[in-house]
Amino acid sequence: MLQYPQIDPVLVSLGPLQIHWYGIMYLIGFAGAWWLGKKRASRLGWSDEQVSDLIFYGAVGVVLGGRFGYVFFYNFDRFIQEPLWLFQVWEGGMSFHGGLLGVVLAMALFARKVKANIFTVTDFIAPMVPIGLGAGRLGNFIGGELWGRPTDLPWGMVFPHVDNLARHPSQLYQFALEGVALFILLNWLDSKRPARFVVSGGFLLFYGIFRFIMEFARQPDAHLGFIAFDWLTMGQLLSLPMVFGGILMMAWGKKQAIIDHKMTEHK
Repeated sequence: MLQYPQIDPVLVSLGPLQIHWYGIMYLIGFAGAWWLGKKRASRLGWSDEQVSDLIFYGAVGVVLGGRFGYVFFYNFDRFIQEPLWLFQVWEGGMSFHGGLLGVVLAMALFARKVKANIFTVTDFIAPMVPIGLGAGRLGNFIGGELWGRPTDLPWGMVFPHVDNLARHPSQLYQFALEGVALFILLNWLDSKRPARFVVSGGFLLFYGIFRFIMEFARQPDAHLGFIAFDWLTMGQLLSLPMVFGGILMMAWGKKQAIIDHKMTEHK
């Protein structure tokens, strides 16, 4: 049995100014995506300035979408009672699935700006996203939030600010799958130069599967509990459409590649 190390969530305090580890993780995620995007931009003929614009659009989509998603997916009842709570971002609260929708909208706006197909843009950005996801899960661990369910496994961890039970360090599980494994899978897939839709579909498919599995180790949100069947969580419910959508996108992309190949042979 392990003991949670009780890491101070505040990295630096300068008078009234506090720099939190979670904010640093966001910066790491965006900086990592920007660095990788610059290395890959030549294939689309994009400039460094366009990559910077892409990351800016993505950052706005993550923050706004993440907040709106947290409020509407996880705390809609409170929003009905306190509509202005939506804008009280200092209280915290972000949702990955809301952030994803925000990023998709932001990428649509960016694609329109640079006159590119939206799926060309999402295929480009998808392999960069796991950097931010992994950093975010480390931020969750440092903040001692989103802990796991009780377990008797030898690596179970006691979170003293929660209770004295050994629990899954689910934040680290998600870091390993949503961050490291997803990064490796998507960049390997991208290295094959697949047809359009395939990398974007791969992101939806693999993230959806990883998140669905990890929810079995993660403690459900206290105010929501299980959504159905005494085991289905909100995270799993929101991940299922990602899995099905990812399968359809990858199948469509491969079908289009076959059609394009046959048309080339007939010329």
